[in-house]
Amino acid sequence: MLKNCVNLKPANTMKKNKILIVEDEAIVALALQSNLGKRGYAVIATVDTGEKAIHKASAENPDLILMDIRLKGPLDGIEAAARIHAVLDIPIIFLTAYADEEKMERAKLTLPFGYLLKPVQDRDLKSTKQLLNAREYHE
Repeated sequence: MLKNCVNLKPANTMKKNKILIVEDEAIVALALQSNLGKRGYAVIATVDTGEKAIHKASAENPDLILMDIRLKGPLDGIEAAARIHAVLDIPIIFLTAYADEEKMERAKLTLPFGYLLKPVQDRDLKSTKQLLNAREYHE
């Protein structure tokens, strides 16, 4: 009967999704890292600037990037996402505490995987995991 369930795998053999967190508020980054770990993600790094995000994404090739729109330094999250997207096919979800229309329009140009409003809720992370798993299933 289980022969027809091609994608059925025991939970302990499932690959952990590798996540890169790009967030310049340490408390927010730690909370995200903790919540993601509880959901079965492997947070490969937490960085606080756009420059570090580009470098870490290139070096680690994560399955997903959670990118704050407002970051320290000369590159905001939108510009960092655009540079990453230009060379890597990594889904990026923007994190934002503000619904600034101009920034949202700029962010749309990077073809993000989605947006999460801060503070990020547990149910949002659950939905994100489901979408990411569906994306991987179809690739």
